[in-house]
Amino acid sequence: MSQLNSLDLPEPGSATGSRVRAGTAASGRRWWVWALVLAIAAGGYWYYRSAHNKAQDSAAAPGGAGKAKGAAGIGNYAVPVVVATAQSGDLPVYFNGLGSVTPLNTVTVHSRVDGQLINVAFKEGQFVREGDLVAEIDPRPSQVLLEQAQGQLAKDEAQRRDAEVNYERFKLLFTEGIIPKQQLDTQQAQVGQFDGAIKSDQAQINNAKLQLTYCRITAPISGRVGLRLVDPGNIIHATDATGLVVITQVQPISVVFALPQDQLPQVNDKLRKGVQLTVEAYDRDNTYKITSGKLLTIDNQIDLTTGTYKLKSLFDNKDNALFPNQFVNVHLLVDTKRGLTTVPVPAIQRGPQGTYVYVVGQGNTVNIRQVTIAQTTGNTAGISSGLKQGEVVVTDGQDKLQDGSKVVPNTSPTGDASSNSSAPQTPAQQQDSSHQGKSGQAGGKKQ
Repeated sequence: MSQLNSLDLPEPGSATGSRVRAGTAASGRRWWVWALVLAIAAGGYWYYRSAHNKAQDSAAAPGGAGKAKGAAGIGNYAVPVVVATAQSGDLPVYFNGLGSVTPLNTVTVHSRVDGQLINVAFKEGQFVREGDLVAEIDPRPSQVLLEQAQGQLAKDEAQRRDAEVNYERFKLLFTEGIIPKQQLDTQQAQVGQFDGAIKSDQAQINNAKLQLTYCRITAPISGRVGLRLVDPGNIIHATDATGLVVITQVQPISVVFALPQDQLPQVNDKLRKGVQLTVEAYDRDNTYKITSGKLLTIDNQIDLTTGTYKLKSLFDNKDNALFPNQFVNVHLLVDTKRGLTTVPVPAIQRGPQGTYVYVVGQGNTVNIRQVTIAQTTGNTAGISSGLKQGEVVVTDGQDKLQDGSKVVPNTSPTGDASSNSSAPQTPAQQQDSSHQGKSGQAGGKKQ
């Protein structure tokens, strides 16, 4: 037992303690490994951020940008724009409104007698003149009435002659004292009765002749006939509601349109002074000018529901371009602004500083110029101050410009450009411009 005790054997709890110490040492070593990994990752992220920020700072710095662009060959990049030359001239002032074509006269042709329709003398859609035959009604009943009235007249005239002869006899007998005064007066009255009957007969004859005239229906106005409403062979009456046909006067023709009441004083002042105002009719899209006419009159009151007043204009319409009830856009010429500097409307820009344009100066450098707009008509703006005739303005591409930017001007389809800007480029210049454009696009994508 003493020998066993003398051996250096571990105690029962010592083996477990060794294993715990070994596990603790291993955990300590793993902790240092993870700490080292995290330190390396943090250093790499810090290095990446520092390099990226330096690159952005160098690109944003004026010297750095100039150097980068100079290295890439883009130091003199110019923006391609469209330009136009400011002109000097007059600009019309129009009041625009919506209107409809209204015939001066529209007539529904009716029969004034009863009878059978035996003839339609027009073709649907044709133009007729006043007095032209439109239709015919059977005249035979009216002819019979005429002959009857003529016969009655002949009978009454014969009886009157007999009564008049007897009256002359009675006067001789009364003079000789054979008959009394009363009998003479009765015979005289009988002659007067036949005179009245003859007048009545003559009226019956005139009425029968009038009925015969009504059997021939003529056009009451000159115009264009519409579709036939009654076919030949039908019995028509003077009381029919539909009528035979509708005739519409189209030469001349009117257009009724409306304008805001705020524009009434200026128009009314022109009419009081006897000024003949021009009216232009445009199609539904307001792009094609149909015809021109003159202002005829204005209405006598303002519509309270819309705050507008009506005007009536007159057009010759010789080419029949205007059609009844057609919708049109009306442009009323009320004034003309003279001595303005005109530029295309796209050249006008608006910002916090007001209305301005980009003016192309020497060396194809643009500068901002504030202007005052006096009138805008269509695609043309009239400038009263801030711009002179002959100066070149930018009409397209302003979104890429700043004050002092370089540009490559191209001629606008609506205006002239300067001789330098309109001159054709050489192949080398075209290649350089193309290279600059591609480089600018690449620089924009990188940023």
